[in-house]
Amino acid sequence: MKPSVIIALIVGGVVGFAVGSMFQRPSDGGAAAVAAPSPGAPAARPAGAPAGDSSVYKVPLEESAVKGPNTALITVVEFSDYQCPFCSRGHNTILELEKQYEGKIRVVMKQHPLDFHPRAKPAALAALAAGEQGKYWEMHNKLFANQQQLEDATFEQYAKDLGLNVEKWKTDMQSPKFQAQIAKETQLAMQLGATGTPAFFINGKKISGAQPIDNFKKVIDEELAKANELVKSGTPADQVYAKVIANGVTAPAPAPQQPNAPSAPAPAAIRKIEFPSDSPARGGKTGAKVTIVTWSDFQCPFCSRVVPTLKQIEDTYGDNVKVVFRNQPLPFHNNAKIAAEAGMAANEQGKFWLMHDKMFANQQALDRASLERYAQEIGLDVGKFKAALDSGKFTKRVEEDSAAGMAVGANGTPTFFINGREFVGAQPFEAFKGMIDEEIKKADAMIAKGIKPADLYAEFQKEAGKAPPPSAPGAPEAAKVVTDLNINGAPVLGPKNAPVTIVAFSDFQCPFCSRVVPTLHDLEKQYEGKIKVVFKHQPLPFHNNAKGAAAASMAAHEQGKFWEMHDKLFANQQALERPNLERYAQELGLDVGKFKAALDSNKFDAYITADSNEGMRVGANGTPTFFINGRQVVGAQPIDAFKAIIDDELKKKK
Repeated sequence: MKPSVIIALIVGGVVGFAVGSMFQRPSDGGAAAVAAPSPGAPAARPAGAPAGDSSVYKVPLEESAVKGPNTALITVVEFSDYQCPFCSRGHNTILELEKQYEGKIRVVMKQHPLDFHPRAKPAALAALAAGEQGKYWEMHNKLFANQQQLEDATFEQYAKDLGLNVEKWKTDMQSPKFQAQIAKETQLAMQLGATGTPAFFINGKKISGAQPIDNFKKVIDEELAKANELVKSGTPADQVYAKVIANGVTAPAPAPQQPNAPSAPAPAAIRKIEFPSDSPARGGKTGAKVTIVTWSDFQCPFCSRVVPTLKQIEDTYGDNVKVVFRNQPLPFHNNAKIAAEAGMAANEQGKFWLMHDKMFANQQALDRASLERYAQEIGLDVGKFKAALDSGKFTKRVEEDSAAGMAVGANGTPTFFINGREFVGAQPFEAFKGMIDEEIKKADAMIAKGIKPADLYAEFQKEAGKAPPPSAPGAPEAAKVVTDLNINGAPVLGPKNAPVTIVAFSDFQCPFCSRVVPTLHDLEKQYEGKIKVVFKHQPLPFHNNAKGAAAASMAAHEQGKFWEMHDKLFANQQALERPNLERYAQELGLDVGKFKAALDSNKFDAYITADSNEGMRVGANGTPTFFINGRQVVGAQPIDAFKAIIDDELKKKK
């Protein structure tokens, strides 16, 4: 393995799955929710670190391994990794707590093998397979007691030591249900903000890292006191956990805005972007003037949207542009990783781009059976293809791609580096063209000095890490201005003839969108009669209840109460399931029968989709995104950022 890849794996692990910058990064300290709902966190927290926030989290137990009585008043849910040294320390703490609080706590184990621990997932599979024979916890203890010996042969020896039926255990280790369970529990960890290991939830209270036992005991003692009160008031002991977490949150609250914090420095103009020599690539056969390295996910709708744009680039620039593909399967896309491995298996047979196009054309069907069918349709040796997937031959390669992407900031998809210059999101051809044309001019100048076309990318990479040249005085980069937004039929708050129009692309399940609601209310008061707010829907695909909430708001709009429902939904972001939506309709005095009929008929689906497409067209790839008289503002920024643009627009009107 190359040193650069090793470094990428290490850095990627420390960074964690910080996918919050998936499509559009906030430019000035505001946060745009465009990926997983939780911010990134360190891979592990050293002992003595603070315990974290005071929220109660709703952590489902589901099929996870449980140890301890159902009547225990304290439930400790642990997200752990068998190869993580901090998890080993946390494991010993849990064993001690079980002794000190015997009969009072139960422990629930959830799998969260980190990608940069290559033996963590096989160890998790070994434990889950042992659980099929009633020996999960015995294998669990074996694995932590022998953390430096996590090879296949040692797993088998542990299975023998525990008296397991070894052949059955081996078969169970290959079970797809355990792969699915690990993926589901890892996704849950990310959603809850437990991006590193170990992470514990004590009756829903989060403790991050292998902290001193007294930190655990403090929380346990507090929760025991509360639980005893619940029992006294009539809650059965075996229902205490469900009662405690019933109104819990499912994601961390966004970090508070620091109004006086200095803005982050601008990134370097060019980054060091390497790629393995066998990476899928097309174009540039005679020496490309521009190399575009893209990190992408076959299940990501935004990645799919940019495929025609890349084809247009290829048609326009021919061999002057080379496109290199690297994998970044996001954890909340269930089939993205196997699709990435399928792409590499096709690459092995010289047909990556045919499989690439097949998978993007069939994004809703990326299960194993469909992948095998596509392999047959494009003329692969299907036996060889299936063997590659069965063996996990390309698993490590995909993980290395992903880690390398995170190491250079490609945490979300699609992310491009054009001769090392970062370019984020499914942007239109014209946006790519502007940067490509600039790079071609530079390349032509280099060629004129005698640099060979084959050496151009290496020459560009020599500038990696250097600060970009300063802008000319008085000529800052202009904010994006959109003059053709379609707001017909959209909910509007404020006078029709207001001199300033704020168009907001938003998602009712997005925590950053919720955070900006009070800001908009304050602006309405401060600029009464001078601004109007137009609401546009942009429900993100990984927010399960966002589209239903959007439909509910339009059903309320049909009855003249959009903004009342708008405020209800944002005030109750953790409860956007259908029964809750109907309750809010009743509370607002809507005709509930008409409201329910509107949701049942899906009558607003086309409208919401049109809004979303409109947002993507104008660059609102994440939420919240605003256009103030067409001037783009991204993220839940402080009120002064909005006021500066509003005041400027009001001056223009005068």
